[in-house]
Amino acid sequence: MTADLTDHSRKDAWDHGVALARAARAGDTLALHQLLDHLTPYIARICAPIALTDGPDATQETLLAVFRSLRSLKDPQALYGWVRAIAVREAARIARRAARAHPAELAAVPERGDPQLATDIDDVLARLSPEHRAVLVMRDVEGLDEEAAAALLGVPAGTAKSRLHRARMSFRKAWSS
Repeated sequence: MTADLTDHSRKDAWDHGVALARAARAGDTLALHQLLDHLTPYIARICAPIALTDGPDATQETLLAVFRSLRSLKDPQALYGWVRAIAVREAARIARRAARAHPAELAAVPERGDPQLATDIDDVLARLSPEHRAVLVMRDVEGLDEEAAAALLGVPAGTAKSRLHRARMSFRKAWSS
């Protein structure tokens, strides 16, 4: 029963977002503001694990891109996929910019038995390149297949698959060292 209620709530939220997108595309300013408010948690959930501490910046950049480009959305039913693609692109861009400013070293992962180890998932993710973080999040958090992740990242499927393999290897190596 609880799962049915959750699925029903999720569908209602999805339908509400699509309806807001339709109204906003038709020029309803209030609907546009409501749509951006509605999308913010969804966008933040995608941007945070890719852009890490710059997740709020990536979320804002994504919201700006959605605001500027909403009229280019041909089918409001595709809203969430369209927004996800923008969020991944913006989060990876922000993360690349941050990585150039503050490169991380994989060697700095704490030793086994360190009390900080329980919170090291974020630390290990931070040490991966933005491209590796993005594909890892798309596959292992969002549950997309290689083809869908590749399309969102704008790379061939083989590239996404090899990045995923390297990202998982780097993550395991950093985690277990």
